[in-house]
Amino acid sequence: MEEKRYLKWYNKVGYGSGDIAGNVVYALLSAFVMIFLTDTVGMNPGIVGILIAVSKLFDGISDIFFGSMIDKTHSKMGKARPWMFYGYFGCAICLVAIFFIPANMSSFAQYAWFFIAYTLLNAGFYTANNIAYSALTALITKNNHERVQMGSIRFMFAFGTSLLIQSITVGLVAYFGGNAHAWRTVAIIYAVVGVISNTVSVMSVKELPPEELNNGQKQTDEPEEKYSFVEAFHLLIANKYYLMICGSYILMQIYSATLNMGIYYMTYVLNNANLLGVFSWAINIPMILGLVFTPALVAKCKGMYKLNLFGYVVGTLGRLGVVLAGYMGSVPLMLAFTAVAAIGMSPLQGDMNALIATCSEYTYLTKGKRVDGTMYSCTSLGTKLGGGIGTAIAGWLLAVSGYVGGAAVQSASCISMLHIMYLWIPMGINLLITLILSRLNVEKANEKILAAREQ
Repeated sequence: MEEKRYLKWYNKVGYGSGDIAGNVVYALLSAFVMIFLTDTVGMNPGIVGILIAVSKLFDGISDIFFGSMIDKTHSKMGKARPWMFYGYFGCAICLVAIFFIPANMSSFAQYAWFFIAYTLLNAGFYTANNIAYSALTALITKNNHERVQMGSIRFMFAFGTSLLIQSITVGLVAYFGGNAHAWRTVAIIYAVVGVISNTVSVMSVKELPPEELNNGQKQTDEPEEKYSFVEAFHLLIANKYYLMICGSYILMQIYSATLNMGIYYMTYVLNNANLLGVFSWAINIPMILGLVFTPALVAKCKGMYKLNLFGYVVGTLGRLGVVLAGYMGSVPLMLAFTAVAAIGMSPLQGDMNALIATCSEYTYLTKGKRVDGTMYSCTSLGTKLGGGIGTAIAGWLLAVSGYVGGAAVQSASCISMLHIMYLWIPMGINLLITLILSRLNVEKANEKILAAREQ
């Protein structure tokens, strides 16, 4: 029997466009905030790395908190949509504030300004917006094929936005003067684009009624079961598949942040900063093409487990090829292997939201409690924690290597470190994700539980 369909094509596309909003924030910060702070504002990369790392201490708590709040929300817009809609206005303001650090401030005040704006953005507004956006996957449809389609479409917009930002930002900043004012102008433009796309996404979908989500069971007059923040946390850590997904997502974002720091590798190793955009094409176009076919591949493989695992084996081998080509000094070969790695990694990106929904179903089957919003905290946690850790590590490694901001030529120790940052670290991360995916078969676990109940 064919699964019931809940969405039209325009609902899926409208929903997916919301990742334009998320990625004008994420792509700008992960790729360019460090070089803006070091080369334009004049900050120390090591200190910036410490501030970002300290900021991340707030993220784990805020993610579970906002996820729990979404689960407890009841409004005319639903559970997740109001958090997604209103949260983004704070994102836009904080994004612009990061690039508005006053030049006449003391160094201490500049670091404080950055820390406050960065923390408010990541631990506050971005958390509320991103968890709500991800949770909509489980709240607007129960059809797993539609969930995979939504994830694929969403990440097509995500990688397309990242591609565009990494391709045009350097040129835009140069066009507006190449100074601090230019960075501020670009940040304002991106923030406005984000507000518009986020609003379109929110208004493109509607959440299903609670009785529809609860396996067709009608609501009773009994009060809804409540659970505390601590209980929500226990529900998460009791689900081993959640921990695996969360770990994988964090590693995926560290991987992306590390590659986004490639602006330093392109500038000082390949001697052409504009190559960041070229490598962005080699990453994002194959990724988008892979996402197009992910729903069909999931259906053909009769699930996500084997497809994701095989894909990351290919992705790891692709990054090994990038390492070898990098030491050979062959940019064309580096681009080719970069594309191979991206294709292999695309299935997990496309079906991640569906995988989390399946993981949330595991909690419902084993604990009898539906915590979709809390479960989707791993996406926001992974994006912010992984992206922040990746950027912080880059700052620390640059500082240790003796990087001098704005210098025409860097030391031999710095060049060696840039090879480690751009070549070896991404390959190692892919290998770790592959090992995690070899154990992440939550679909089979759910099938066993349901089969036992039927017997």
